[in-house]
Amino acid sequence: MLTVEKIGGTSMSALEQVINNIVLYERTGKQLYNRVFVVSAFSGVTNMLLENKKTAEPGVYHRIAKHEDFHAPLQELVVRLKAINQQYVYLGLDLNAADTFIEKHIQVAQTYLENLANILASGYVSREGILLAAREILASIGETHSAFNLTNILQSRGINTRLIDLSGFDDQRPFTIDQRIKEAFSTIDLEQCICIVTGYTKGTEGIMREFDRGYSEVTFSKIAEILKPQEAIIHKEYHLSTADPGIVGIENCKPVGYTNYDIADQLADVGMEAIHPKASKPLEINGINLRIKNTFEPAHPGTLITREYVSEQKRVEVITGIDKLMLIDVYDPLMVGNVGSDLQIMQLFFQHKISYTFKATSANSISIVIWEADFKQELITDLEAAFEKITVDNVAMVCLLGSNMDQPGLLAKSANAMAQNNINIISAGFALRKVNIQFLISRESFKTAIIALNEALG
Repeated sequence: MLTVEKIGGTSMSALEQVINNIVLYERTGKQLYNRVFVVSAFSGVTNMLLENKKTAEPGVYHRIAKHEDFHAPLQELVVRLKAINQQYVYLGLDLNAADTFIEKHIQVAQTYLENLANILASGYVSREGILLAAREILASIGETHSAFNLTNILQSRGINTRLIDLSGFDDQRPFTIDQRIKEAFSTIDLEQCICIVTGYTKGTEGIMREFDRGYSEVTFSKIAEILKPQEAIIHKEYHLSTADPGIVGIENCKPVGYTNYDIADQLADVGMEAIHPKASKPLEINGINLRIKNTFEPAHPGTLITREYVSEQKRVEVITGIDKLMLIDVYDPLMVGNVGSDLQIMQLFFQHKISYTFKATSANSISIVIWEADFKQELITDLEAAFEKITVDNVAMVCLLGSNMDQPGLLAKSANAMAQNNINIISAGFALRKVNIQFLISRESFKTAIIALNEALG
């Protein structure tokens, strides 16, 4: 059975477990082959190259963007990557080969980046295109490093392993992402080898232009779309669970088991990504099932996501949410009976390239919830110029998700659980299909609400 599998950065850093729990687990001989592994950079490496995904602490990229010297942090990166190499010698990594590989790769990258920095400094070209190219070059370093190391270790154990480097550092052909992937696999007999593939793919359209840090899942998805495996698998450091074990306790939740792509989209909408929604669409459209597995529990089947699944029992499959949202309330007494107020507001959101995750209306007001990271004061200024009163508040959202949870009393049971914990519901809503019931609450009540709902409905 051909599988295309993605290994996340945190899992990659536990390389011994990746080898034992994923690559070799219950497989010998020819059973090892007919598998394609798309790997992320080792944990923390892409943060050093670009910026910290959680804290926004700047990396090498921001030195280039600010016209500062980037050579020193780039050399610090070489030292860091060599230190990572040293950690895996006991697994069979050829340290000299690994160090030489990354030295040469970063040397080439440095030359490219110097050329970009000089062009940027000239002031004759658009900053956006040059800086995007710099992000692409830097991002590719992490995945080529981890892919080389895993390939080298498996080869040292006598396993026929092919490194598929999609970064295109030594290939100047103007391939699109799809063309590069198809060309890379065109001469490979998948039944005779394991393929280790870089999560970054070079393409004329620029994989980071639309997907930024989600690029490795896009590579994974596109490979699956092209190769048509029996199953696509993502290996994470945790299960896709019925609630966040960090909040409710691992003993009070369990793996979801089964769900569908619609619920996966709902999860992504509140930041709990099983897979990037734009990466999941090719899998969904092509009828490729997606399995989410825990790297550290190889015997557990994980959660299977399919296009058709609907739970036989009416149940809430996931209780989740996000506490980094902002509520923008637009009030104007002239709204009532006035056609186009909502359109006027949405046009301003569109102009500022801001998407929303929740919206509620009354006769004279429209309340819209956005991600805190997307907030722009310029949007508020434009709204204030068009409407009488604009109010902005920090809020959190808790959600009930499920493929079949349209049951009488669910709303009442949920509201009662929060009321018993003195949690005020600011607003609530759901679409007709009732696959996602949303409650807006104060940020301070977020964890308490997740725990209360999990106890009442889990």
